[in-house]
Amino acid sequence: MKKAYVFPGQGSQFTGMGQELYVRDPEVRDLFDAADSILGFGLREIMFSGTDEDLRATKVTQPALFLHSVAAARHYGIQPDMVAGHSLGEFSALVAAGVLSFEEGLRLVSARAFAMQRCCEAVPGAMAAILKSDPETIEEVCRQTPGVVVPANYNNDAQIVISGQKEAVEAACAELKARGVKRAVMLAVGGAFHSPLMEPARQELAEAIGKADFHAPVCPIYQNVDALPHTDPDEIRSNLLMQLTSPVRWTQTVRNMVADGAASFTEVGAGTVLQGLVGKIAPEVETNGLA
Repeated sequence: MKKAYVFPGQGSQFTGMGQELYVRDPEVRDLFDAADSILGFGLREIMFSGTDEDLRATKVTQPALFLHSVAAARHYGIQPDMVAGHSLGEFSALVAAGVLSFEEGLRLVSARAFAMQRCCEAVPGAMAAILKSDPETIEEVCRQTPGVVVPANYNNDAQIVISGQKEAVEAACAELKARGVKRAVMLAVGGAFHSPLMEPARQELAEAIGKADFHAPVCPIYQNVDALPHTDPDEIRSNLLMQLTSPVRWTQTVRNMVADGAASFTEVGAGTVLQGLVGKIAPEVETNGLA
C-alpha cells in the first residue's frame, strides 16, 4: 500500500496553528525561530494569537501555512511514497520530498506572496466557485466570455473555481446560471489567482526560483500544472513557476496518484480541506491528517 501525503493551500489557516507542535518539539521550535529570523517579523506570534484578519495578510498567510506543514512533516517523520500540494501547498510538498531546503522554500514562499499581492494591487481580479457543473461546460463558457476568465482550480467533479477579470467572471457566472448551474459563488479573494492576470507575479518570481537550489526528490511529486509525477529537478522548477498562471488540476492529481497505487492520503498541516476533496474524488481510499 502506497502512502500519499498532501499539503494544503490558502484558506486553511487558523489562529493557534502549529502551537501544539511548537510546545512539544524542540526541532519545531527551531523551525519557528528560523522563520522569524528569515522573514524579519514575528510570524510565530501571529500564528499563535493573531486575529483572522492578521492571518489573512499576504506576508503572513502563505509563510504560516508553509511553516505549519513543514513543521508537522518533520515532527511526525513522514516517509511518503508520493506527495502533492494544492497551490501554495506544492512548496511544502517540495520540502517534504527533499527538493528544497526549509530555508530556501520559505524564502520562495515569501517572495511568491509579495509578488502575488503586488500583482493583485496592480491588476484587480476576481474568482468564483462553480458548484455541480461539468468541466466541459465551464471551459466552454470561459472560452466564449469576453475578457479574461479561465478555470483556476479543478477541486473535484462538483467544484471548479474560475478566475480572471471581475466583469468577465461575473458574466461567466451569469451564463452558467442561465445554463442551469445552481450555484456560482463569488469568492472573497484579492485577485485572480492561477490565471493569466498573474503573469507579472510569475515574471517577478522567475528570478528567485531560478536562483534556488532544486534537488532530486526522495519520491515523485505530482505537480499542479499537469497532475503528473515528476522527479527531475529542472522540470519541477519549471512547473512550479508556471503554476502561478495555470490551473490547479487537483481532481486529476488525486486520480493519478490512486492509479499509481496510493491507498491512503494524509493531509499534513492546517485544516481538513484536502481530506474532504480527496474523499469526494476517490471515496475508496483512506484519508487522515497530521497537524
